[in-house]
Amino acid sequence: MSIGDLWRWLVDPANWQGSDGIPTRLGEQVHVSVESVVIGAAIALPVGIVLGHYGRFGNLAINVSNVGRAVPSFGIIVMAFLAFGLGDGPIVLALTALAIPPMVTNSYVALREVDPDIKEAARGMGYRELAQVLRVELPLAVPLIMAGVRTSAVQVVATATLAAVVAGGGFGRYIVDGLARSDFPRLVAGALLVAALALATELLLAGLQRLLVPRGIRLLSAPISHRVTTAKVA
Repeated sequence: MSIGDLWRWLVDPANWQGSDGIPTRLGEQVHVSVESVVIGAAIALPVGIVLGHYGRFGNLAINVSNVGRAVPSFGIIVMAFLAFGLGDGPIVLALTALAIPPMVTNSYVALREVDPDIKEAARGMGYRELAQVLRVELPLAVPLIMAGVRTSAVQVVATATLAAVVAGGGFGRYIVDGLARSDFPRLVAGALLVAALALATELLLAGLQRLLVPRGIRLLSAPISHRVTTAKVA
């Protein structure tokens, strides 16, 4: 296979239409990925934030959530497939299990890293518990929380490729079918498309993180970054 073969496959109009076209496969990959990350966030972020705020049972929650990292995603997909059959259910279940650990860990650590003096000042100003979390602690914790979300999302997008092994859709179909047919341009194109989608996910969430971080915090951290850069150059 040459670069020319790969280029001809990518620009072939036949590969951009129909049920096996790139737009269709992109939609399938994005659908299961978004669904898995959203479900994972709905479970992981409240748990991590609450435990981080109160500082209790954090290590237990992190250790339990990290069990998901020890279990291979492919194994979870196969077991869920055997239990529930075909469909997006087994795939979403496996990807959700993969998405949870980084978000639990980062959200817990982010809340614990908030300066105790700032928490005390908020209580002194009359902030109630919920207001303190929402208006003081969370804005300061957003960068680290979003780092966990970004890690989870990129891992999920890349791992969603395995859905094709249990008759799922997405870009993994190109890899599995290309390998089965010895169609190497299709196989390599599938791998490149997965990599491009993972990179796009990282860039999109990095932009979202910048929007979510309050401007005052960005300005506060800018001099620190500048000093660190200057020290490295020196």
